[in-house]
Amino acid sequence: MLIKTFAGAVNGIEATTITLEVNILSGAKFIIVGLPDNAVKESQQRVDSALRQVGSRIPGKRIIINMAPADIKKEGAAYDLPMAIGILAANEELPAEHLKHTVIMGELSLDGTLLPVKGVLSIAINAKAEGFTDMVVPEENANEAAVVGGIRVYGFRHLQEVVAWFREVQRFTPCLYTQPLPGATQSGIDLFDFKDVKGQENIKRAMEIAAAGGHNLLMIGPPGSGKTMLARRLPGILPPMTTEESLETTKIHSVAGHLQRNSGLISLRPFRSPHHTISDIALVGGGVWPRPGEISLACNGVLFLDELPEFKRSVLEVMRQPLEDRRITVSRTRFTVEYPANFMLVASMNPCPCGYYTHPVKECTCSELQVHRYLSKISGPLLDRIDIHVEVVPVEIDKIGGTEEGVSSEAIRERVLRARTVQNHRFESTNGIHCNAQMNTALLKKFCPLDKNCRMLLQVAMEKFGLSARAYDRIVKLARTIADLSEQEQIRPEHIAEAIQYRTLDKADWGR
Repeated sequence: MLIKTFAGAVNGIEATTITLEVNILSGAKFIIVGLPDNAVKESQQRVDSALRQVGSRIPGKRIIINMAPADIKKEGAAYDLPMAIGILAANEELPAEHLKHTVIMGELSLDGTLLPVKGVLSIAINAKAEGFTDMVVPEENANEAAVVGGIRVYGFRHLQEVVAWFREVQRFTPCLYTQPLPGATQSGIDLFDFKDVKGQENIKRAMEIAAAGGHNLLMIGPPGSGKTMLARRLPGILPPMTTEESLETTKIHSVAGHLQRNSGLISLRPFRSPHHTISDIALVGGGVWPRPGEISLACNGVLFLDELPEFKRSVLEVMRQPLEDRRITVSRTRFTVEYPANFMLVASMNPCPCGYYTHPVKECTCSELQVHRYLSKISGPLLDRIDIHVEVVPVEIDKIGGTEEGVSSEAIRERVLRARTVQNHRFESTNGIHCNAQMNTALLKKFCPLDKNCRMLLQVAMEKFGLSARAYDRIVKLARTIADLSEQEQIRPEHIAEAIQYRTLDKADWGR
């Protein structure tokens, strides 16, 4: 008897419906076709052992399972459950009327327990779009799938429960989505407060501008000046994620398998801080079994690269295209996947190998050549894509021991939110653009008109520092954000002047 069950496969962060055609014929061989990987081929042993736990077994006949479409590679053990249900239905041990409108996903352990799988949120979204009404998943994935309204999601712990549901011998209630407590399913970030930071008012200002406009930021300063401490406080002043951003971020983390059990939508912006020994593929994504990289896991949040020159040059250079396009396309011989990469890059670095080139007290032991070589590890094209370069100077001792608190993250965040509100109104009719840093050339002309004084100031800066056309655009975007923070409709020369100050590494005499 030929039976069809339905599952899903994820390509990038989008899902495709997979049809499992199960046919039982005379003979004695178990065959899986349709481009399965080794984990799928090994499902026979898991399925057979699990079926024995519910009083059944794989029939001693010829069983052919075709996974269509056949040109999509099927990976992992998530197809165990639909295979088991298909075999039971094909052997007439299970009614088949519910199968045509149900998507089934789940890995089986040998005792029949259902284990969680990756990418359930994307599969649920696709299942709803394809017109399916029910979805059967492991209990630990149920809340994740229930995020998608309009489809009944059933979470089960054991194959026995799934069989009982299909046979209608036991009633089960569909899972209703419940948002976990704040921080229960997030990326592990702690929201530190800027009020605990002594001094560094210029850096706080730069970070406020970066948060208000979604700009990339590079901090240069000696060891112990507070670069990492400041960077870890940035998520605390970012605006809350929209529903669209939250859904996109959750899909990425679901596909990567980083969601915690019984998790829901991610509501806090991600903060990713990979070690400098990271590989190219781990950063941008891909691999033998394609997975999102760090730049995608940081989507709609912050990617913090500490000690930037210590990263391999090849690793840094692969970020150039994603920083512009805000998407990364990974192409290999057998597949092409696309992942979102709309992240804020925040990086820190020492000014020289010993770290004390710009220190006000300690003497630098590096030669000019060593300093030049160290700074040249960061290519000009990459620096061009970083809007803000700011120098971090060690805080004076009397300020460190002082009891006066700085401005709190909450107060800074309120200003950031006001600026973002202006930008939301500005770009409400423009798809895919949410903040000033995302503007293209056409939008710059429309929303960032410059008067004669602003143009003259920019021209002088271009000639003096030898800035590129890309740096010109970055300065204008930055000036637009500064004007928004000042609640000014027009960009003024003082906004341009402040934006130019944040191009520290473009200055030929920097550090002297």
